[in-house]
Amino acid sequence: MTRLYALRVPRIVASRSKQEEKKNTFKIENNSVATTTMAVNSSTHCTPPLNRPLPPRLPLLFFNRNSYRPVFSNEAPNPRLLSVRAQIPGSDGFGSNKSVNLTDTEAPVESSSSSTSSAIDFLTLCHSLKTTKRKGWINHGIKGPESIADHMYRMALMALIVGDVPDVNRERCIKIAIVHDIAEAIVGDITPSDGVPKVEKNRMEQEALNEMCKVLGGGMRAEEIQELWAEYENNASIEANLVKDFDKVEMILQALEYEMEHGKVLDEFFLSTAGKFQTEIGKSWAAEINSRRNSRLGRQA
Repeated sequence: MTRLYALRVPRIVASRSKQEEKKNTFKIENNSVATTTMAVNSSTHCTPPLNRPLPPRLPLLFFNRNSYRPVFSNEAPNPRLLSVRAQIPGSDGFGSNKSVNLTDTEAPVESSSSSTSSAIDFLTLCHSLKTTKRKGWINHGIKGPESIADHMYRMALMALIVGDVPDVNRERCIKIAIVHDIAEAIVGDITPSDGVPKVEKNRMEQEALNEMCKVLGGGMRAEEIQELWAEYENNASIEANLVKDFDKVEMILQALEYEMEHGKVLDEFFLSTAGKFQTEIGKSWAAEINSRRNSRLGRQA
C-alpha cells in the first residue's frame, strides 16, 4: 500500500549552477518518520525560519514512499509527524543541525499507547485496595468489613469538606489521603497485632511503592505519588499532620458505626487514638465522635 508524506514547502529560488543545485537537495529516509535535510549555501540563500507562518496557497508536495518521486496536489493529506532537520548557516558559513516536530497524529501513538498501557496496569494493581479488607476489623469479628480503599476514600472526603485552615493546602491533603495506604495493594494491611517492627513495615511498603511506580512507568505522576507517600510517612508537613488525624478520625468513626451495627464494644480503637491528635480539626472531630459514642453507651464524657 502506497503511503504519502506531506510537506507544505515555500518556493525555492532556482539555482544558477549545477554545483548549487547539488547543495539544494531533499533527502527522505525510508522509515515511519520522514526527515528532510537541507544544505544551503549561506552566500546565496537564506533558510526560511521553521516557525515562520507559510503562505496559505502554496501547493502540497507529496513524496511517494515507494518511489520517492514528488507529486503535487492541492488535496489536504492526513496529518503525519514530520521531523524536519535543517542545516542553518552560521556566521562561519557552516550549518548546524536543528530538528523540530511540525505535526503529530501518528508517531506519538507508541508513546501514548505505552502510557495508556502503564496506567491500566497500575490501576489493575490497585484493584486489590478495593478487595482487601482492613485486618483490624477482621480480628474483632466484624463480618464484611471495609476495604483499604473504603478507608482512604472517606479520608479524602474529610479533606474535601474540611473548612479552610491557615497555611494548609486542602488539595494536597486530598492527594495524600488517596495515596497514604497505596502500598498495601502489594503488602496488604499490616497491623500492630502482626508484630512487624515499624522500620521493617516501612521498608516493605517503600519497596512495594517503588514497584508500583515502575508499573506506572515512572515520570512526574509516579514521582508525585512517591513524594506524597513519603510526606505522610514522615509526618513532614502540616498537610501530613492533618491527614494523619483524618486516619485516626476515620477509624474511630468506623468503629462507632460497627458498634451500632453489630452490637459490639470496640474500646481498643478509641483508647489507641486518645491524646494522639495533632491538629485542632482532628481534636474537634474526634471529640464529637466520642461524645456521640458516650451518649449511646450512657457514659459520662
